[in-house]
Amino acid sequence: MNSDHLKENNQPFPLVEKEMFRNVIGHFASGVSIITVTNNGVDFGLTASAVSSLSLEPPMLLVCVNQSAGTCHAISAVKTFTVNILKEEQKDLALKFARSNTDKFDGVPFSRGELGNPLLKNTLAQIECQVVEEVTGGTHSVFLAEVLKAHASEGNPLVYYRGKFGQFKQE
Repeated sequence: MNSDHLKENNQPFPLVEKEMFRNVIGHFASGVSIITVTNNGVDFGLTASAVSSLSLEPPMLLVCVNQSAGTCHAISAVKTFTVNILKEEQKDLALKFARSNTDKFDGVPFSRGELGNPLLKNTLAQIECQVVEEVTGGTHSVFLAEVLKAHASEGNPLVYYRGKFGQFKQE
């Protein structure tokens, strides 16, 4: 245990309970994306809100993916992925890619990016990435990646807040 997390009597501070953390972190609104990757001719994808800009010099972002997901293992193997940022009207697409063990790409129009990964059509943006480091954090792999290609379209983002999808209202 890190000594920075000890009380005066050298006892560790207790961690917040899982349900309390889930409730509190749910108050943080985030965008919704679908992370895609191809490994050995098989397309993988999942819905993710744990995506963040990391650096402008060089352009980098990070994504957090549950290690129990096939998508996580595929990213670890090929060291590339694409982040497809969803538009506000793409809730059904987000739900489709959030389900496990389904043919997520069935009926979903996509093309292939320069790295060979699926670029979902009609999304708000696509970001093609090359992994430079993988770190473990609890149940997740955190992929630090350089951005090789990026494209954005017009529209408004799909937002995730307190366990529900919603819209961003500009003022």
